[in-house]
Amino acid sequence: MTEKEKRAFQKLYDASVPEIGRELSACTEACYMYNQMAPSRREERRELMRQILGKTGEKFVIVSPFWCDFGYNIEIGENFFSNYNVVILDEAKVTFGDHVFVAPNCGFYTAGHPLDAERRNKSLEFAYPITVGNNVWIGAGTTVLPGVTIGDNAVIGAGSVVNRDIPSGVVAAGNPCRVIRPITEEDSSRYLEREY
Repeated sequence: MTEKEKRAFQKLYDASVPEIGRELSACTEACYMYNQMAPSRREERRELMRQILGKTGEKFVIVSPFWCDFGYNIEIGENFFSNYNVVILDEAKVTFGDHVFVAPNCGFYTAGHPLDAERRNKSLEFAYPITVGNNVWIGAGTTVLPGVTIGDNAVIGAGSVVNRDIPSGVVAAGNPCRVIRPITEEDSSRYLEREY
């Protein structure tokens, strides 16, 4: 079994092998190019991001700077938006549904390392997928850790550390992130003072 196959099966794998290193370098180079492009070059930026990511919707906005490790493990749905300084360590699959909004300085980290120093010092890692449902808003400075699923229609408060699954239809926040309350019908009328 290759190291990439071990990674795909969520086993410890050697992250220092040349094949993984080449892919990481190629993606870093592509992200660097994307981050250097002027915002006015919208179509070129969109086309390059389509080359970096595994799957995109038709409409998406990814504000620079943006960094990811491999790109091909990331899928974004329709109407995806990520603001400044989003980092996705996509050693495993990272899937975003439709209408996901990601605020600045958020990180999605599928990669982890053994707790014992001997194995960690041998460049061994593990990778568990992250899944974000539809209509999710992730507040600024949020960290999402390996293996987490965030349900549809959830809102994650700013500064949260999401280390466990979050159900659909809730506001969740904190370190560690926990459910604060359900999103209710009252929330849909909360901002009606201003007409849109």
